[in-house]
Amino acid sequence: MSRQNFNLPWAEYVQTLKPHERPMFPGSPATPDHTLPYRLAYFTVGMLVTATGGIGAAMVTANTQQLAGALGVTTTEAAWLPVVFVMTNACMNLLLVKFRMQYGLRLFAQIFLIAYALIGFGALFFEDYQSTLIVRAFAGMASAALTTLGVLYTIQAFPAAHRLKGLVLAIGASTLAVPAVRIFSNHLVDLSEWRGFHVFELGLSLLSLAAVFALKAPPSERFRAFEKLDFLTFALFAPGIALLCAVLGLGRIVWWTEAAWVGWALVGSIVLLTTAVVIEYNRKTPLINLKWMAGPDIVRLALIIVGIRVVLSEQTYGAVGLLTQMGLGPDQMHGLFLLILIATVAGSLTSAFTMNPAKLYKPIAIALAMIAVGAYLDSHATVLTRPAQLYFSQTLLAFAAAFFIGPAMMSGVVQVLQKGAHNFVSFIVIFGIGQNVGGLLGSAVVGTLQTVREKFHSSQLTEQINLGDPDVTQRLQQLSGAYARVIGDPALRTAEGQVLLQQQISQQAHVLAYNDVFLLIAVFAAIGCLWVTFHHFRPRIAARRAARQAASVDAASAAAAID
Repeated sequence: MSRQNFNLPWAEYVQTLKPHERPMFPGSPATPDHTLPYRLAYFTVGMLVTATGGIGAAMVTANTQQLAGALGVTTTEAAWLPVVFVMTNACMNLLLVKFRMQYGLRLFAQIFLIAYALIGFGALFFEDYQSTLIVRAFAGMASAALTTLGVLYTIQAFPAAHRLKGLVLAIGASTLAVPAVRIFSNHLVDLSEWRGFHVFELGLSLLSLAAVFALKAPPSERFRAFEKLDFLTFALFAPGIALLCAVLGLGRIVWWTEAAWVGWALVGSIVLLTTAVVIEYNRKTPLINLKWMAGPDIVRLALIIVGIRVVLSEQTYGAVGLLTQMGLGPDQMHGLFLLILIATVAGSLTSAFTMNPAKLYKPIAIALAMIAVGAYLDSHATVLTRPAQLYFSQTLLAFAAAFFIGPAMMSGVVQVLQKGAHNFVSFIVIFGIGQNVGGLLGSAVVGTLQTVREKFHSSQLTEQINLGDPDVTQRLQQLSGAYARVIGDPALRTAEGQVLLQQQISQQAHVLAYNDVFLLIAVFAAIGCLWVTFHHFRPRIAARRAARQAASVDAASAAAAID
């Protein structure tokens, strides 16, 4: 396939394509048979663009506390930075798919890569909190486009027979950012606080921009995709999702019943999303096909995506939170994050090369079983638990996280191919929102349960402390003795010992609370595994039952004929 054909009008270019080289979905580029050097080049560019799209969000998520210190803001204010990124990221997929359909992939790539580079450049000059918040919001928009662009470039690297494997690998690559960033990001922050991070992000965006301009993607079909009501739907849908993200991301921090704005934001989200649903349901050509989305297979897929994102919060929020509570810093967790990174790569590769489109529920059930085992192992943590004790369980969780994404994505792709490519926008919306909002929901659920259980255990442990108990008296004397050289007053020394004892009680309560959460996640994952396994075997059970009934009818007919 000559690359000179890329400059032909689409009507002429499509005539030069073989059937397997034509785009799978509207707005996607053609997939001609490239030579091996070009396949390697497309794969490299795809991985680079994917990393660029995910690295910014991962850096903020992994270093929120350091960012709060650098900007001089509270932890609550700093928590808005990852949340505002998810707000804009979750909403943009609704428009980006149709943008590619109407204006083509190349303009799509140019606009958002240049925008991302400008965002990174601007971040070097705006170091106050408000400017950083705006920059992260625009970064969320650009990141949604870059992730899609990276996937489309990566697919070009694979021949037709292995194109689905390329799709799974590309989706899996987007999950590598968080564990990779946790390994090296603290070194960037140590060099020059957040300026080092912004320079790194800017460098990646400029490299991606140069690579995409140097290696042109094949053309895609363009046609008029937008309608006037699409923008009305987006004007209702986007703020509705943004308010929901704000509630899920900040609710556990400001506490659900303490901040009045949480309730008002939730009410506003419900009103806006309900209005958008009513408008879309009555349209002839909806932006989001709600009737298709209400089908049992799509509802099941959405529940699976959100459910697994919730249970995977055991790793992203639970395990890291537990170790942080034990006083460990990022440097002491590098070994754990390295294993998580390796397991994520292994999970993506295994998913890609073992996936069977006819048995997509099987790997999802296996992933849930691995999550259940990993979470159960973590539920036995103590105050002496260190990263080495979590290596095996967290490796299981990381492998499962990467292993499920490909089959979950392919479940939706199969439904789109069966029911019509016009549902592609709806599927992308489901998958994107499920991943983004599911992650926030998981952190909200895990964080809330951990807080509630910590208060319960702290109360129970405190009630058991009796100053007349000889063991308690001995422990107080040991803790007070640490101040013997610096505090001469016995009463003051005893008071300081009581403070240390209360800190130990609080730490123990936190560990017990995390154990409760891990155990609950294990139970939830196990139930999900049984549910998915049932749906995996249900068609086979129904087929066998139908075969037995048919055999019985045939036997009865044969007996009647003999009589």
